[in-house]
Amino acid sequence: MKIAIINGPNLKFIGQRETNIYGKHSLKDLRKYILANIHNVKDLELDIYQSNSEGKLIDYIEEFWINKGNGIVINAGAYTHTSIALADCLKWINIPYIEVHLSNVYARESFRHKSFIAKNAVGVICGFGIDSYVLGVEALIKKIKVRGG
Repeated sequence: MKIAIINGPNLKFIGQRETNIYGKHSLKDLRKYILANIHNVKDLELDIYQSNSEGKLIDYIEEFWINKGNGIVINAGAYTHTSIALADCLKWINIPYIEVHLSNVYARESFRHKSFIAKNAVGVICGFGIDSYVLGVEALIKKIKVRGG
């Protein structure tokens, strides 16, 4: 099973920037942390990607679709609240995806309460730090198995 972990703008330096909001784990820690905390999953391939560019994120998602990826866990960062193009891409590829955030976006500024990508997501997980990704991957695996993918 191939799952993409996609991170949007300003997430390259998690673990270094605003650790009170985003935690102390780095993006480089992410694969190892997820694999160490996922339970009862065999043959899981994680593809970690980060870009500050909206177009590059869309290009990556389309390539993942072409290569028959099974699911996506996406922390689109600020594009969550601004990118109709990213939302459109996630909708048309018809690959199940989970929106995740390290922080509880609903406890932050009001502009972060609106998500363009949530509408077509399997679910949204926020506020659990790096564990948001673990929870997202676990939920996605269950959804993919139910779908028969």
